[in-house]
Amino acid sequence: MENFVRINFLGAAGVVTGSKFLLETSEKNILIDCGVFQGLKELRALNWSNLPVNVKTIDVVLLTHGHLDHVGYLPRLVKQGFKGKIKGTAPTLAIAQIILKDSAKIYEEEAKKANKEKYTKHDPALPFYTTYEAEKTITQFQVEAPDKWIVLSENISYRFQYNGHIIGATFIELDINRKRFVFSGDIGRPNDYLLDTPKKPEWADFLFIESTYGNRLHPNENIEELLSELINETIHKKGNLIIPSFAVERLQTLMYLLWKLYKKNKIPNIPVFIDSPMGNNVLEVFERFPKWHKLSVSDYNAMCHHINIVQSYKETWETIDDKRSKIVIAGSGMVTGGRVLTYLQQLIDEPSTTVLLVGYQAEGTRGRQLQEGTHEIRFFGKYYPVKAKIKSIESLSAHADQKDLLDWMSSIKNIPEKVYLIHGEPTALDAFRVKIKDTYNWQVAIPKLTDVEKVMI
Repeated sequence: MENFVRINFLGAAGVVTGSKFLLETSEKNILIDCGVFQGLKELRALNWSNLPVNVKTIDVVLLTHGHLDHVGYLPRLVKQGFKGKIKGTAPTLAIAQIILKDSAKIYEEEAKKANKEKYTKHDPALPFYTTYEAEKTITQFQVEAPDKWIVLSENISYRFQYNGHIIGATFIELDINRKRFVFSGDIGRPNDYLLDTPKKPEWADFLFIESTYGNRLHPNENIEELLSELINETIHKKGNLIIPSFAVERLQTLMYLLWKLYKKNKIPNIPVFIDSPMGNNVLEVFERFPKWHKLSVSDYNAMCHHINIVQSYKETWETIDDKRSKIVIAGSGMVTGGRVLTYLQQLIDEPSTTVLLVGYQAEGTRGRQLQEGTHEIRFFGKYYPVKAKIKSIESLSAHADQKDLLDWMSSIKNIPEKVYLIHGEPTALDAFRVKIKDTYNWQVAIPKLTDVEKVMI
């Protein structure tokens, strides 16, 4: 009998977001990750389409980690008829649960607001998924331990391996008929403030590797100095420092850094407000899973005690009206939604405001527009002039850069039959392809969205 695997590139192929890879085999059909597209309007429009495969035939979903662009399509998958288990590490599923519930609530609120204020052409505007649909999806979650081979069928087994990036994140090794398929997920960085160094795969017949920073090296910045200068300048200007932040990992890293700077007397006791319901829930995940990060219990408690957690939308407005110089960390990290929009809507036209971008800004997001120097920005159907100072600290990124990515591959003992570059913009993908060819002389492919490839095993 002819044995093969059919690989369907349903997301994060030729683009950064929307991670979804379906492997069809004679025994089981396995979906690796199930994320939404973010950024450009034409990409986001794809989220509303059903997948171009028979979802009912998918047996299992394996998650590399809990970010929205890796888990945010799950309720739509369930709605299309997926009945199987959704598997990942305990912190990954805890994060995914928070993200799905929180995003469902945001989708419902945005649809309600759009219908009330009529700033959308959709009549009526519908939520991408509802809280009920998110909760139904969560009932299909199943926790698996890392570092342990799990048998899926007679000739298929898989293993989750620690990968840094965010709490719970892993790369996935999948053995099918004695051939190993390795999915990198998002690879973290060595010397992270909160997380350990990622493990490395030692064998890969088919390697699927992220390429977000495939064409770049993170600058060797002194993050503490840069933050201190910005904060002291904010106080001098009697202004506000607004940091749009990803709720998972970045927010906790910023909390840790600000607490550390205060402890070292590098900054005064400026009020720090965390306005991210999702971020607050993620903090509890850090408390529940101490073995998955480097923070001690005492440091965790001291750090939490140092900041003010905004509990309600009413408190958001009280924080905006507070005349003191302050630091506000609010979701979302690419300024695509969340509480940060309310702060920027009120404060982005003030020269005393500084907006600090601290992570990857996907093409087509407001964060990328700000990074590229736009003179105006649109919130809730209206344009606002950008008079605030816009700054970036790229070295706070949770993604491996080109050097880290090449190092992550360095322990692979065999020559892979094929390396697939995923999760990157075209320029990053092409530069990384050339670099891998020069460094390892491996065969590299750059799949496009909806490509299907049949490999013999």
